[in-house]
Amino acid sequence: MLRAKREQMKKLADIRLESQIGEEERFWDLMRRMARENKTAVLSFAVIVLMILAAVFAPLLTPYTEKQMDLMNRLSPPSAAHLLGTDEGGRDVLTRLLYGARVSLLIGVVPALLSLILGAALGVVAGYRGGLLDAVIMRIADVTLAFPSMLLAMVIMYALGGGIMNVFLTLTLMNWANVARVVRAQTLSLKNGEFAEAARVIGVSRARIMRRHILPNCLPTLLVLFTLNIPASILTESSLSFLGLGIQAPNASWGLMINMGRQYLYSAPWLCFAPGAAIMLIVLSFNFLGNGLTDVLDPRQKKQ
Repeated sequence: MLRAKREQMKKLADIRLESQIGEEERFWDLMRRMARENKTAVLSFAVIVLMILAAVFAPLLTPYTEKQMDLMNRLSPPSAAHLLGTDEGGRDVLTRLLYGARVSLLIGVVPALLSLILGAALGVVAGYRGGLLDAVIMRIADVTLAFPSMLLAMVIMYALGGGIMNVFLTLTLMNWANVARVVRAQTLSLKNGEFAEAARVIGVSRARIMRRHILPNCLPTLLVLFTLNIPASILTESSLSFLGLGIQAPNASWGLMINMGRQYLYSAPWLCFAPGAAIMLIVLSFNFLGNGLTDVLDPRQKKQ
């Protein structure tokens, strides 16, 4: 009888595997539906791709370098030689904007990915194991979320100092808690499902159940969180750089460009308007893309 029950549970596990394949096909069907129905999300995705390509191929798009100075042409207005003018050091603003895109996009993507991995791992462990471990992880997450995000970022950066690696660490520590809470909530609703019970009966380890059965069901939500955490990271880095706690000169960063150009706001407004417009465009694009993904992956949000 025990053998018959094991066979039945194996069939349930096979059914779960087939359903996972069906969910993957359904996911791509949803992506195609978003492409048909949500033109704003598609346009936003195109803008993001163009910005990434412009950042990657920046040396081919401009004859200047980000640190190349021309003191004879300080604060020159936009012209054929300098499409967005020059800054207080005679450096080409468009060139620094393109190179700054590398820094801003990298700081947006890498901490968002690291916080996603850390938050998802801690969230699924807390939700599946429960008990004291769950309580400890969630209380640490509560303490992290209790601090205003910008104030927490300023404190960490002030303690660690400027630099891109410290920015990575700061933004990761800021964003993991929200991801962990979302993944934990989904894990609590999934761990008692038939597929998880079948896996436990046939002797599958806890780690394998969490990795192969629980996390794949959280991927759509994680994808949405990833697209929404990127613009938040870009804005936070820009704010830190504006305050002098993020990327340091002479490196190019959109927030740092605004900080260095604000004293020339009336005499050379292009120094602030160009990086400000770039930040606004990339943040809006990621937000619109995230909203489009939310509509197709969670229709309940759309109805609300």
